[in-house]
Amino acid sequence: MEIAAKILLAIVSIALIIVVLLQSGKSPGLSGAIGGGAEHLLGKTKARGIDALLNKITVVLAVLFILLTLLVGYFVK
Repeated sequence: MEIAAKILLAIVSIALIIVVLLQSGKSPGLSGAIGGGAEHLLGKTKARGIDALLNKITVVLAVLFILLTLLVGYFVK
């Protein structure tokens, strides 16, 4: 169980980093390079929809990260 929790924690950590980097900020950065083409193709309302989806995914991954961290900490104790 401990090994499975550690593997899930690593996967959730990497996914959380990727989702945070894909979100748009004040400067376009990485998300502008990746999502810029989609904004032209799908329109600006779709781009806001993508940002809203990324925000929801970030919240879910953050909660999973905290729970898995507590679980791994309990097993290591």
